[in-house]
Amino acid sequence: MLLCLLTSSVGLFVVLPEEEEERISQKRRKMNLRFSFWSIFLHFLAVMCFHGSGAREPREELMVAPKFPMDDFPDGVNVLQLHSMDGSEKKDGGQHAMEDRLHGHDKQGEETRKREDTEHVHGHSSSHMDHLDPSVIVFFTMKDLKVGKTMPIYFAKTDPASSPRMLPKEEADSIPFSFAQLPYLLEFFSFSQGSPQARAMENTLRECELKPIKGETKFCATSLESLLDFVHSIFGLQSHFQVLTTSYLTKSSTLFQNYTFLEVPTEIPAPKMVACHTMPYPYAIFYCHSQVSENKVFKVSLEGQNGDRVEAFAVCHLDTSAWSRDHVSFRVLRIEPGTSPVCHFFPASNLIWVPRPTLN
Repeated sequence: MLLCLLTSSVGLFVVLPEEEEERISQKRRKMNLRFSFWSIFLHFLAVMCFHGSGAREPREELMVAPKFPMDDFPDGVNVLQLHSMDGSEKKDGGQHAMEDRLHGHDKQGEETRKREDTEHVHGHSSSHMDHLDPSVIVFFTMKDLKVGKTMPIYFAKTDPASSPRMLPKEEADSIPFSFAQLPYLLEFFSFSQGSPQARAMENTLRECELKPIKGETKFCATSLESLLDFVHSIFGLQSHFQVLTTSYLTKSSTLFQNYTFLEVPTEIPAPKMVACHTMPYPYAIFYCHSQVSENKVFKVSLEGQNGDRVEAFAVCHLDTSAWSRDHVSFRVLRIEPGTSPVCHFFPASNLIWVPRPTLN
C-alpha cells in the first residue's frame, strides 16, 4: 500500500501481473458494493422505520385481506397491479393477486374512512369514478402535471405497529418462497387452508412466479440484500443509486381526498428505474421490476383539501402498448393501450430506485 502511494506521488507507473490486477479490481468492486449497501441500508432503514416495517412475529391480523367492492371490474382483474402490467391473468375462481389487502386488520374502520373520504371528492369525480373503489384512483396523465391542477388521489397508509418486518438474508433464504411449497408454508406460519391469510400468500406467490411481460425484468425480494442485488443487476455492479419514497408531511388518517398541485412537478433524471411494491405476506416482500420502455419520474408537492401536505413521487410510463387491455388504469382514465402515457402515484411504502446523478 505504501509502495503504491510512493510510486503514485513521484509519477511512476507499475505494471501489475494480470492476476494481481484482477484481484485488486475485485476487491475494489466489493468495497464499492459494501459501501453502497450500508449507505442505502441506513436510508432504507430510516424509510421503513418511518413508514412502518417493524419487527413482528407473523400474526393473523397482519394477513387479514378484505375484498374491494369492484362493481365496475370483471372478476379476476388485478386492480392494484402497478408492477406487472398483464392484468388479464385469472386465478382460482377469480382470486387474483392483490385483490386481497395485507394491512386491513381494521376493516370496518378503513371502509368507514373510505366512505367518508369519498363523499368529499364527488364534486371532482366523474360519474364513472363514483363506481370505482377509491383505492384505484392513483392514475393520471402527463397533461395533469401542472400547477393548480386539482384531482382526487388515494394514498394508502400503513400502521407501523402491524407492518411485517424484512428478514435478514440468511433467515429469508432458509424459508422456501415457492407456490409449490404453499402447503408447507401455511403449516410453517400456522395459517389454515382457505383462510384470507392463505389466499393472500397464494396470490403473492403466484404473482411472483408469473412470467414478465415483454421488455420487463422482475424479481420478488425477500430481503434487503436480495433487493439491492437486483437493483445492481439493472444499474450495474459499480453503479450508485438512490431510493425515492413518498412522504406524508402532516399526520392524517384521510386516505382519499382532492389534492392540488402546489408547484411545477420536478422531473427526476432516470435513464433506468426500478420500482418496488409491497406484497401481502407474513414478512416483507417487495415485488421489484424494471422495464426497457421509457419512463419518467416526478416529484410532486400536493396539498389536500383538508390541509394535508404530501411530497409525492409518481412514475409516468410512456409506452403502454404491451399492457393488457384489462389493466385498471385504462378504465380509470378511459383510454386505450398505447394511446397515452399512464402516470401513477406511489404510496409511502413503495420504493423507486434511480441512478444517483454523477458530479461533473
